[in-house]
Amino acid sequence: MPTTSFGRFEKVLRIGEGRRLKRLGEQAAYITSLEPDFEGLSDAELLAKTAEFKQRIENGESLDEILYEAFAAVREARKRESGQRLFDVQLMGGIVLHEGDIAEMKTGEGKTFVASAPLYLNALAGDNVHLVTVNDYLAKRDAEWNRPVYDRLGVTVAWIENMMPFARRREAYAADITYGTNSEFGFDYLRDNMAVALEGTVQRGHVFAIVDEVDSILIDEARTPLIISGEPETAAKTYYDFARVVKELEGAPLTRKVMKGEDETELSGADFLYDEKFKTVSPAQSSLDKVERALGIDNLYDPRNVQLVNHLTQALKAQSLYKRDVDYVVQDGEVKIVDEYTGRIMEGRRWSEGLHQAIEAKEGVAIREENVTLATITLQNYFRLYEKLAGMTGTAKTEEKEFVEIYNLHVVEIPTNVAVARADENDYIFKTKDAKWNAVLEDIVERHEAGQPVLVGTIAVETSEYLSELLTRRGIPHNVLNAKEHEREGQIIMDAGQPGAVTIATNMAGRGVDIKLGEGVVEAGGLYVLGTERHESRRIDNQLRGRSGRQGDPGETRFYLSAQDDLVRLFAGDRIHGIMERFKIPDDQPMEASILSRQIENAQKKVEEQNFVSRKNVLKYDDVMNTQRVVIYEQRRRVLEGDDLSDEIRTWIEEVIAANVAQFTDAEAAEEWDLTGLVAQMRSLYGTDITVEELREEVAVDSRDALVDEFVEDALDTYAEREESFGSDLMREIERYVILQIVDTRWREHLESMDYLREGVHLRAMAQKDPLVEYRGEGHVMFEELGRVIREEVVLTLFHVEVQREEAERQLQPVAAPQPTAYEHESVHGADAIAAAGGGAATALAPAPATTATGAPKPVVNEHRDIGRNDPCWCGSGKKFKRCHGA
Repeated sequence: MPTTSFGRFEKVLRIGEGRRLKRLGEQAAYITSLEPDFEGLSDAELLAKTAEFKQRIENGESLDEILYEAFAAVREARKRESGQRLFDVQLMGGIVLHEGDIAEMKTGEGKTFVASAPLYLNALAGDNVHLVTVNDYLAKRDAEWNRPVYDRLGVTVAWIENMMPFARRREAYAADITYGTNSEFGFDYLRDNMAVALEGTVQRGHVFAIVDEVDSILIDEARTPLIISGEPETAAKTYYDFARVVKELEGAPLTRKVMKGEDETELSGADFLYDEKFKTVSPAQSSLDKVERALGIDNLYDPRNVQLVNHLTQALKAQSLYKRDVDYVVQDGEVKIVDEYTGRIMEGRRWSEGLHQAIEAKEGVAIREENVTLATITLQNYFRLYEKLAGMTGTAKTEEKEFVEIYNLHVVEIPTNVAVARADENDYIFKTKDAKWNAVLEDIVERHEAGQPVLVGTIAVETSEYLSELLTRRGIPHNVLNAKEHEREGQIIMDAGQPGAVTIATNMAGRGVDIKLGEGVVEAGGLYVLGTERHESRRIDNQLRGRSGRQGDPGETRFYLSAQDDLVRLFAGDRIHGIMERFKIPDDQPMEASILSRQIENAQKKVEEQNFVSRKNVLKYDDVMNTQRVVIYEQRRRVLEGDDLSDEIRTWIEEVIAANVAQFTDAEAAEEWDLTGLVAQMRSLYGTDITVEELREEVAVDSRDALVDEFVEDALDTYAEREESFGSDLMREIERYVILQIVDTRWREHLESMDYLREGVHLRAMAQKDPLVEYRGEGHVMFEELGRVIREEVVLTLFHVEVQREEAERQLQPVAAPQPTAYEHESVHGADAIAAAGGGAATALAPAPATTATGAPKPVVNEHRDIGRNDPCWCGSGKKFKRCHGA
């Protein structure tokens, strides 16, 4: 973006800032006017204020109306607990946070305490509110620092950390206020949406969050999305085993000659039938027995083997329907799809639902076993889930454009409590790196010997180690910080203000901890911050500078650069080097011209704008996935919360039947419609007993609508019979279980397919096509197909599921509080996970083979023969009356 445009945007953002600061100051002053009233309260009366506030909210008052008293209560609680009184500027920052914006407050202004007031206020509404930090150490420390204040006010606080046991994590979210890192909150959201029961979730919504070091989390870390990945659910050996077994099975093409409802698979003597036109297979019971014996499986349809049925289907398809050098080729040990329309190889594409792996196993080539993506989200889209988001940092104004555009967050610069007395000197620019390091070393030694503490900032660990070696040779004691040991890091940075201390830190080290000056340091000039190189982001440099000059302390900062530094070399190196050569400046003499500093600042702005474009591009692609993610996760949540989905399932039955009728009646002339194939398909789908002859006699077979109506009526009758047989409660449990398992399986496959699409779509730019537009369009088509596959598979499974009655009834009995699922959702296995989570009749489910009947119902004897057309026939044939004696 051109600098002029960016400058105009900055001016627009600053409109009204003065008025807002004036208003914030007046609000803080009003809170201060309440201070005498709250000082007069006893501890019990102060504690009782929380109950009073909650009651007022229940009576209809808004949080804005309670803000002043709530902030006054927090200030009083903190005074009584630690003797620390929140400054008016801290109250101003707290109001900005409550209003859902970013409070830019300099280092040492007490942001950790500032957050406690808006967190308390927003927790009064009964919601779980979040404070997001940059590491586990700060999450725990800040929660514990503020706990006494929250305790005095009667609200609960907890913190989450990496590898925390599930029970403790769930308790942490049950508190009013929860502290944790951005990755922990994000991963918990993803894991909640992989849970197989409501008891396996931890978060209680996304109402309000304050992000500490908001620039670091929402900008620096936003380049990389959060991804939960796991091993493939089925190892390559399983695919090879099925490929080996199906080679021994005999297949036969569907002939469509059977008219009276007999099972053509059994009549033909084949192990399975395949339909080349519609790419479907129908295994016979005999083939199922052979597969179970060959693989040593007791029951292929046991819930723990739920995926094996699909693997058998895909192996049979690979064996009979997909031909080498026609549908695919094998090149360089890879199976590559051939486009049926162009005959070209479709690089980077893979068949879904395990078919591609089945063909790889058939051909004996290596099966891709890389980790699969189970769930993913960008930090931008995670934090945009919150109804209200706020942030605080010492350095955000330079990135306000990105905050506004991505998160709708405006930056408000809060005045310091005491005027800044720090001296920020111009950069020293040397001709060579060696000259720069010599000057840096001499400066550090001189100030160390004078008793002035020095904080040296580097942008890379290698640089820190190099400087440490130089200091060691000179005998200068020092500490080196990296970002690995957060607790030790915090202690070292606290000690960095002692007389003569020398501390080397990378740009990421020591955040969230103040450097307090030791005795005599003020007289020595305060903390001296020395930057050894400019970061590509000006904001990171400002963070380093901000370590000095806390709460009016004296201090000094300077950056040492060379014409050979990467940033200078790429954007201004030749010009600086030329100037030094022209004026014959010695290597050890620095330049300090402000014009060169501006040149470097402009270079930093260019890099920052490039990085913004990169982050925005990542977000644009994830926005496509986010729309789909929201749909899937909302559907999962409805299942977990026990919603009655029976009406939706009946609609799905109608959709699936209509799609099947359309498939088999695609010819223009009704005489060419494949009624035999249609009846066979309906028999596989829901076990119809309608024959082609009956269809011709009773239905206008030249009308698609009439065919759809006939099969829909028949299918819904069959489904009603199954529900009556199982009982409504068990049927709803079965529906929820089936939907959850199928949605999760197909969603993971969809994520993999979208990954492949994302990897290859950029090549379309060579054909003058916008990759993002292509990704969005194809992603939409793939998601529509995902929905169709899910609905079809759910319907098929529900019509063929079998229930072990005694086990089902036992599991539906009231039990003690269920144990939640294991926290490692990456290895969730359907029935086991459901059972572990107390998910009802999980182990009672056993799908029946698609080619077998649903089981003959008991004969119903009706001596008066006064029965409805859809009732079981009185003769005990198992057919409906209208299909038997009522025909």
